[in-house]
Amino acid sequence: MKQDIEITTEDGVARASLFRPGNGIDARSGIIFYMDAMGPRPSLYGMAQRLADAGYIVLLPDLFYRFGEYGPFSGTAFGDPASREAIMTMLRATTQGMTKQDSAIFLDTLTAAGATGPVGVVGYCMGGARALTAAASYPGRIAAAASFHGGNLAGDAEDSPHRIAADIKARVYIGVAGVDTSFPPEQSARLAEALRIGGVDHAIENYVGMGHGWTVPDHGAYNEVGAERHWKRLLTLLGETLA
Repeated sequence: MKQDIEITTEDGVARASLFRPGNGIDARSGIIFYMDAMGPRPSLYGMAQRLADAGYIVLLPDLFYRFGEYGPFSGTAFGDPASREAIMTMLRATTQGMTKQDSAIFLDTLTAAGATGPVGVVGYCMGGARALTAAASYPGRIAAAASFHGGNLAGDAEDSPHRIAADIKARVYIGVAGVDTSFPPEQSARLAEALRIGGVDHAIENYVGMGHGWTVPDHGAYNEVGAERHWKRLLTLLGETLA
């Protein structure tokens, strides 16, 4: 069950969608779904509803709301130079700090929607780093964090999530594309070191043969077998931490 809502933030009004189980489950745990760079669209709505049907209240916010109307983009939009430039402009201007600030309000929105139990966060592509940043920024509220084909999780930027890994109290799962220039092996090693030194309960798994975006049905790299493996890992993490 999808409900479109608006969330008032410090910088404006963010469009968002709430998803509830369509099978009569009385959900009490919540999940923030951090989008990929192509933004909210039917493909992500389907993924959010699948999460909800597993027994959660899921919030999918538009992280690019500061730009007003845009797109719509599909999962293959990066193949078009004009769409790619528009996406990258919004991505560069939507900082980790902005999403961190917004995430406090996203958490409150989940609570108001009835998610009074533990909260999990999951992010894809650009959302992966934002999920980890949220977990580090709100450790008392977030019990599980997952990233799939997340980019720049341990880069050189000052706001790279690995720099605040020690603040994470959630259980963490990182699903890595086999070949992904946005998260090369050296970053994976750096993130693993930061999480281990920080005492974070975590797992980093390499999906050999999968490309960046393999979990998202409308993405050019989508792989059904790999996507189902991702669902198994994600639902296990959430089931063990949010129950």
